[in-house]
Amino acid sequence: MNESSQNPRFLNRRTMLRSMLVAAVAVPLAACTATEDPLSKQARSGDNKNYIAGDGAVEEYAVEKRTEPIEINSKTYQGTTVDLSKMRGKPVVINFWYAACAPCRIEAPHLKELSEEFGDKVPFVGVNVRDEAEASQAFERSFEIPYESIQDTGGQIQLAMTKYVPLQAVPSTLVLDRQGRVRARVIGAVDPKILKTLIDTALTEEL
Repeated sequence: MNESSQNPRFLNRRTMLRSMLVAAVAVPLAACTATEDPLSKQARSGDNKNYIAGDGAVEEYAVEKRTEPIEINSKTYQGTTVDLSKMRGKPVVINFWYAACAPCRIEAPHLKELSEEFGDKVPFVGVNVRDEAEASQAFERSFEIPYESIQDTGGQIQLAMTKYVPLQAVPSTLVLDRQGRVRARVIGAVDPKILKTLIDTALTEEL
């Protein structure tokens, strides 16, 4: 019998390496998060009654808990100006993503279907946190994304929304109410049924 199979030192090293490999494989599935801040850790814990465990952790904000309307006025990769102040009166979905993010690729078909289902009633806006135009537009062509994305490689938009979007927690999705305030957020890949419910509620709730 090989000496290493009987030596506790070798067994302990094998056990440790096996555990490290399992952890390394499991972590990236929920969201592409390089550093986990307290908000993203809380969101993925699933033990807060305000969160729904699923593909992404969801929190909804009661009307009285919502902050001021989100202000974004920027150009997309295609040169279109996105001004959230001109979208008041409609819910808005904002998705933070980048092309090489595996969960972003998983949720892309669901976002496409929902944006087409709701059409002009609910604008969708992408915020790309990493890519230059070529990579972003290749992703959009590949998944036939019908809405445009803003380039935020400098992080200005994400930094302004750290209350809702933990830095580098991508993908993340915000649902704004008809007054432009954040009414729900999803950290991680969206569950399409849950996101549809959040949007339906934003369309019909009394403010």
